[in-house]
Amino acid sequence: MNWQTVCEGLNATDRNCASAEVLGVEYDSRRVRRGDVFVAMRGEATDGNRYLEAAIAKGATAVVTDSRETYEKLLREHTGIGAALVERGRRGMAEVSAAVLGHPERSLALSAVTGTNGKTTTAFLLESMLRSVGRACVLIGTIETHVGDEVRVSPHTTPESRDVLEIFADGLKVGSTEAVMEMSSHALEQERVWGLPVDVAMFTNLTQDHLDYHGTMENYFAAKARLFEGVGSPAPRVAVINGDDSYGRRLIAENRQSQMMSYGLETLSGEYRAEDVKLRAGETRFIFKTPNGDVPIWSSLTGRVNVYNLLAASCAALARGLTLDEVVRGAVSGAQVPGRFEVVPSLNGLTVVVDYAHTDDALRNLISLARELVSGREGKVITLFGCGGDRDKTKRPRMGKAAGEGSDLVVLTSDNPRSEDPMAIINEAFVGVRETAARCIVEQDRAAAIEIAIRAAKVGDIVLIAGKGHEKVQILRDEIVRFDDVAVAAEVLKEIA
Repeated sequence: MNWQTVCEGLNATDRNCASAEVLGVEYDSRRVRRGDVFVAMRGEATDGNRYLEAAIAKGATAVVTDSRETYEKLLREHTGIGAALVERGRRGMAEVSAAVLGHPERSLALSAVTGTNGKTTTAFLLESMLRSVGRACVLIGTIETHVGDEVRVSPHTTPESRDVLEIFADGLKVGSTEAVMEMSSHALEQERVWGLPVDVAMFTNLTQDHLDYHGTMENYFAAKARLFEGVGSPAPRVAVINGDDSYGRRLIAENRQSQMMSYGLETLSGEYRAEDVKLRAGETRFIFKTPNGDVPIWSSLTGRVNVYNLLAASCAALARGLTLDEVVRGAVSGAQVPGRFEVVPSLNGLTVVVDYAHTDDALRNLISLARELVSGREGKVITLFGCGGDRDKTKRPRMGKAAGEGSDLVVLTSDNPRSEDPMAIINEAFVGVRETAARCIVEQDRAAAIEIAIRAAKVGDIVLIAGKGHEKVQILRDEIVRFDDVAVAAEVLKEIA
């Protein structure tokens, strides 16, 4: 593709339309190949404009920059290089990537989900429902990325726009017609999803998280709300919103552009509701009440929180044209999501569950579910958790209190301390545990803590290993080491057996 053609789709304040041939787009100078457009933009950690010469040396034939200094240097010193100056680097990257890749976003029906908890499970469920009726899908989320039947590792919940569009293009090559994405508040705020036309948008809930980045809950909510306004694209055709959530009710009240599908468990919270809910370990049943009729839903997922996830996915599936009967069949086919109430196989009757819960609200929901499952068996709930370093410090005592209020024993440990002192983080969480009557054991080493928690249990108890879920590493100050909660727990159970 010629650079002049690319420039036609770029909202640039200035440009030099040299007759350069363009083959790809990169924002990391280390990955630039001959014929690429290099997007030099200011980021959170570094400024890509610093790597202009490195990108040109590797063969970049054009540059999109958000720096006038860089742009003028290109005009002055690299006259044969195509150049464009944009006001916002991420918008420029989205526009140039879409143009070079042939606008794959226009050929996929995109469903996007945002919220503090439940995004991953909801996305997996919706993809499963769509696939159950023969639709090929792309899925982009926290745990993994699916391109048709191919499974890839996901480095971020929501990648940069260039990477999203490349995944979409790969999906089209294998016949995909649908895309399902998790959209994080960071991605919405930073406009990593600029220009993506969302057909169906879902909101699960909003509880305290990421205040280290957003500062206030109001800012956090505003970032999530951008999905329903459209980020460089029109507002979604359909908005699927949790009416039981106070922030969800605000979105419903403020909606003026999208067709609304509100859902919930409370009688008046939504037109799409779950009634006659029955919960057991490995089984969830309810009547899905809709304006067009009622159907029974059965799923192997566990717990009240998954009733909400099933409702969100079911509404979105209806919005994407599935019938009620197809939704019922799709719910049955929904598989276990890694690290989401994942039961570790055991030969000795002990019940150990690994879950991603890493906020006080998610912990409270997880522990409440565990308490329901041991009810009547005189079983105890043993909860192991830690708090991430370099993240919102105010939620640490709240998580400690949530763990202590619902658990018989709390094992407090380390969870991705990053640059912080692990014991300092633990002490901040312990403040909350101390407000409760729960017994607490502190063990900084996470592997040792998992062993302590499991060995403290007997048949009939539930051990909850919370915080990391599907993650396979532990992020320390100076290194990233392999660590898998499921694998460590399985080894302890094997030793006990």
